[in-house]
Amino acid sequence: MTNTRNLKHALAALIGTIALAGAVSTTAHAQSAAQKPPAAQKVTSPVNLNTAGSVELQTLPGIGAATAGRILEYRQKNGGFKKIEDLMNVRGVGEKTFLKLKPMITVTPPKAYSL
Repeated sequence: MTNTRNLKHALAALIGTIALAGAVSTTAHAQSAAQKPPAAQKVTSPVNLNTAGSVELQTLPGIGAATAGRILEYRQKNGGFKKIEDLMNVRGVGEKTFLKLKPMITVTPPKAYSL
């Protein structure tokens, strides 16, 4: 009788642990999904490297928050991108990544202001 009671308690504890693990997993998944940019699934029009913000850059496959930040830093330090190939000058973007992104990016020169 005692063994049966101990087994029931152990089984109840195991079920509770499994339920808790499932709840934590679901919460973690929801939080990670909430941190992604809204259009992270698919780029519908070319992203302009000279005008896009961090969230828009992160819609590109393989570009996370850190790489988006380095793209913005490169743009600021160099006065913008002259050609799309300049993206390979950003740390974390190699030829393989560039070739994947090539059809999804564009560069228009920054607007010159006249007085």
